[in-house]
Amino acid sequence: MAAKPTLLTIDDDPEVLRAVERDLRRKYGERYRVMRADSGRAALGVLEELKRRGDPVALLLADQRMPEMSGVEFLEQAIRLAPSAKRVLLTAYADTDAAIAAINQVRIHYYLMKPWDPPEQNLYPYLNDLLEDWQQTFRPPFEGIRVIGNRWSPKAHRVRDFLGRNLLPFHWLDLDTSAEARDLLAMLEKGGGGKEGAGGGTLTAPVVVFPDGSALADPELLTLGERVGLRTRAERPFYDLVVVGAGPAGLAAAVYGASEGLKTLLVEREAPGGQAVTSSNIENYLGFPSGLTGQDLTRRAVMQARRFGAEILTPQEVCGARANGEYRVLTLSSGGEISARVLLVATGVQYRRFEVPGAELLTGRGLYYGASMSEGQSCRDEDVYLVGGGNSAGQAAVFFAQYARQVSILVRGQSLAESMSQYLIDQIAAIDNIHVMTGTKVTAVVGTDHLETITIACGGEERTVPTTSLFIFIGAEPRTDWIGELVERDEFGFILTGPDLPRAGGRVKSWPLDRDPYLLETSIPGIFSAGDVRHQSVKRVASAVGEGSIAVQFTHRYLAET
Repeated sequence: MAAKPTLLTIDDDPEVLRAVERDLRRKYGERYRVMRADSGRAALGVLEELKRRGDPVALLLADQRMPEMSGVEFLEQAIRLAPSAKRVLLTAYADTDAAIAAINQVRIHYYLMKPWDPPEQNLYPYLNDLLEDWQQTFRPPFEGIRVIGNRWSPKAHRVRDFLGRNLLPFHWLDLDTSAEARDLLAMLEKGGGGKEGAGGGTLTAPVVVFPDGSALADPELLTLGERVGLRTRAERPFYDLVVVGAGPAGLAAAVYGASEGLKTLLVEREAPGGQAVTSSNIENYLGFPSGLTGQDLTRRAVMQARRFGAEILTPQEVCGARANGEYRVLTLSSGGEISARVLLVATGVQYRRFEVPGAELLTGRGLYYGASMSEGQSCRDEDVYLVGGGNSAGQAAVFFAQYARQVSILVRGQSLAESMSQYLIDQIAAIDNIHVMTGTKVTAVVGTDHLETITIACGGEERTVPTTSLFIFIGAEPRTDWIGELVERDEFGFILTGPDLPRAGGRVKSWPLDRDPYLLETSIPGIFSAGDVRHQSVKRVASAVGEGSIAVQFTHRYLAET
């Protein structure tokens, strides 16, 4: 729930302070939170804490005659912490000249005379006008997570990408351009209330600030995942089915496995959805004639899997696997182990590294792999370049065209038709600020702390253009190093299954069972593979979903045999 706006009253006289608080609470307590402080110094501390939490302050009502800090002196300092709050000075008759001067000096909005009894006549009418005026311009603050950092920091990009892909709303505060970011960071470093990550001197960005005001500086993703409520530890040591990878194939397997009574665990190293979650609009998915975003598809699938009882661990990485008799044992990067009767490998693919001079240094500093939706707002009114000609590149171009001045798609081939769906080609042709450059490649990227220029080669000529945003969509590499030599893979690392497994004398090599491997079964019985990670799979969301569901049917057959 959003925090109520605060009315803060300050007075060093306990009786007066209680009386003001009582009258404010009686009239405004339902719509506002009434707080009090017995000195200007204490009140500044309250305002710092409210600012750190992002809570709005509507009114400051300060007594003029306080020994350490007068009301005018307090209000003068309070402007920095609560610039939009209405400022009211409570004065005695002898302080009238000081109050009038303060209207110009600290821009107070009103002054009230003691005593204010009855409040219905001498207090509420004036405060009503001020609070009504404040409400007219009040914009409720963002109530979720705030991330403070530098746009060109790879660590900050990783945190933003992690939160975005896990569908966790956050507000980005750039230290280079936002005074709010710098003020908030300084406040966290100063400390306030002993909150986690605060008050310990200089904080290393990125800093993640939570709605309660606590913070994590430069967090590991596992720690951040636990803090935002993601499940990172399994409930039990043994499952019927463990699925590694939560892309469309893995999510489909989790839904069908759990819905059919299998104790199912889904393990994902980053965020559910895989590459599909970055798709701005999937228009050729069956049953959605207007299309749906990758985020929407992922959100629905995760809810569905959890509703049927599947456990989802994220972020949690599998770093090893072995077969132990009829059990399949996984080693997690956190040090634990999980056993299952059946293992499904659905780890998908990652974009191939961009092998041009300067690319490694600038990764996360203007050069990104895939479409990072968190970078959309950062690219506003800039020139964005995409390398690649597949559907992922096309969907990213349509997305970034909403923000960028111009989006250029750089394609090695002679036309998009070689690798992109026609509906995307038609969309791109209809968007004025998307420019397609065929027969083109990037030969160099240059920058100091961030990307500044790229060199483009086309038709035997090279030219250098300025840009701070380059997104890479060139081919795919499977995520299978963790499985080692346990199952057969092709020369590129894709997992071989069913009829694609190597044979000798008509039989699969070292296959221990009388039957042949099932269609999606690997060289080890009870280990299956589905989706993009599988050798010669169809790289489409619908086919991955189909393979994930089919793998569960083979799982039932295997369990019936054993």
